[in-house]
Amino acid sequence: MSEQIKHECGIALIRLLKPLEYYHKKYGTAFYGINQLQLLMQKQRNRGQDGAGMATIKLDVNPGKKYISRKRSIASNYLEDLFQQIHLHFDGLPKEKLNDPAWLKENKPYMGELLLGHLRYGTHSDNSIETCHPFLRQNNWITRNLIVAGNFKLTNVDELFDELVDLGQYPKEKSDTVTVLEKIGHFLDDEVQRLHTWYKPDGFSNMEINNLIYDNLDVQRLLRRASKKFDGGYVMAGLIGHGDAFVLRDPSGIRPAFYYHDEEVVVVASERPAIQTVFDVPFGQVKELQRGHALIVKKKGAVTEKPFIDQLERKACSFERIYFSRGTDRDIYLERKKLGEQLADAVLEAVDFDFKHTVFSFVPNTAETAFYGLMEGLEKRLNVIKQDKILKMGKEVKPKKLEKILALKPRIEKIVVKDAKQRTFIADTTSREAMVSHVYDVTYGIVENDRDTLVLLDDSIVRGTTLRDSIIQIVSRLKPKKIVIVSSAPQIRFPDCYGIDMSRMKEFVAFRALVALLKKDGKEHLLEEAYQRCKAQEYLPTEEITNEVASLYEEYAYEKVSKKIAEIVTPPKIKPKIEVIYQTIEGLRRACPNNNGDWYFSGEYPTPGGNRVVNRAFMNFMEGSDKRAY
Repeated sequence: MSEQIKHECGIALIRLLKPLEYYHKKYGTAFYGINQLQLLMQKQRNRGQDGAGMATIKLDVNPGKKYISRKRSIASNYLEDLFQQIHLHFDGLPKEKLNDPAWLKENKPYMGELLLGHLRYGTHSDNSIETCHPFLRQNNWITRNLIVAGNFKLTNVDELFDELVDLGQYPKEKSDTVTVLEKIGHFLDDEVQRLHTWYKPDGFSNMEINNLIYDNLDVQRLLRRASKKFDGGYVMAGLIGHGDAFVLRDPSGIRPAFYYHDEEVVVVASERPAIQTVFDVPFGQVKELQRGHALIVKKKGAVTEKPFIDQLERKACSFERIYFSRGTDRDIYLERKKLGEQLADAVLEAVDFDFKHTVFSFVPNTAETAFYGLMEGLEKRLNVIKQDKILKMGKEVKPKKLEKILALKPRIEKIVVKDAKQRTFIADTTSREAMVSHVYDVTYGIVENDRDTLVLLDDSIVRGTTLRDSIIQIVSRLKPKKIVIVSSAPQIRFPDCYGIDMSRMKEFVAFRALVALLKKDGKEHLLEEAYQRCKAQEYLPTEEITNEVASLYEEYAYEKVSKKIAEIVTPPKIKPKIEVIYQTIEGLRRACPNNNGDWYFSGEYPTPGGNRVVNRAFMNFMEGSDKRAY
């Protein structure tokens, strides 16, 4: 994506099912768990660039010994810094100590059987160390200690916060992470107390009751009670002090989670290929955690996948397939190629089927897979054209003409490259904009002046500012006759409230195009009418609210909005004609049939809270407010 948007966090959970001595003997190191967690996080580094953290729990440690360790980093080299800090505890140890798992577990931190890692992509909160996961809820009762990390955004934090207050709690801040931690923590306390009250009359000692709680804590029931009113997209991972662990996924399957387990290990991650690579397991052995289910790992090693909430219609985030997840997943790779291939017809029409005078390229590198698909689509259509030309020759085939036909192919070139990130401390706007325009550089001498059309594929266009202020300006120096910008994703028309940092309507170039069209055509009153409908629903129960913005887009054909977007992203004094082609929603759904969560394109939100957010975002726009809608 040529424009950065902050998006999904990443999680990595490992439960070692054998004693540390087992891994030392088999893999030659007592640090097997730490090393695997580091690799698992490294393979998901695309999911967080604001910080990282990890926590570990040691099993069966005697009272008085530290059994929970946590470390977090927000350094620029956050992953390297995180694990450097962890390994400092082992620097200088003699070889015999490094090869003594029992001694390491007894005397050093992070040598636990339960490990939880997190990669943070901050949305609108500050990027301090305090906002970095995992979060820790401490207690002197081992069964009431809770560590939580996740990839989630809830739409109803205010409601959940008020519930905590009603329960008698006094949360230190109003955020979804703290709210989730305290919500799960409250019901963990309640379940532990319930079991303690159950066993106490039978004459068991408190230590004996602890052991009974270890075995009989009903994590499924705990999660069902805690998550009853969660509205949003979430994957939450938790470790309980005595050794139980869980990962739960929202009932619509919005956020991704995958797991693998064998007799040695249980592992959970946000992306399948990370598990495949780090643990060297085939595609088919890595399972997707079902929506509305929790993967529960008990202290004694039992692994189950259990429902904790009623499933809703699957609405897995389609942006995961288009952009967020790394393209090393087989299915994602093929889906991205399909997204590109489906654009071939529209692109050919835009260039008048002129292969000779059209140069095809892509920007940025994340669009490369979709570009392969576009090229395959073009080649398929070109083969039909070649076949038709050859058939028209009849029996009198002329070798030179045949050779010319067979030589016809798309002109594929590396035209745009991202240069080193430009930093400027210049205060005046004109100078700053001039510096920003040089974020990208181009390959000169490939495009024929005033004759060639340049086609550039991007995986998504959100705001359009990078196109206008940088990409189009810099490629126009190549003097193409026409520039066609192609997006493998549809028009982003609506805010997201399940993790992505997209909540202000005015930032979407598609929405700005809509407003411009309404004003141009004397339909500005429709904006006011939609605003009044939103205001009328402002205090209704969430489940009764409907998306009042969607009807505004129905006023115009999809292509007309694209045409207006092309006008908006065209810089002043640019000679080449600019055209913008977007993937259709229908095309997206064909390419990604199992990830049909496309609310930012379609306005069809998977939870009731989404409709409240889109209406609030629109009201903020109409009121001239820069507040976030959630």
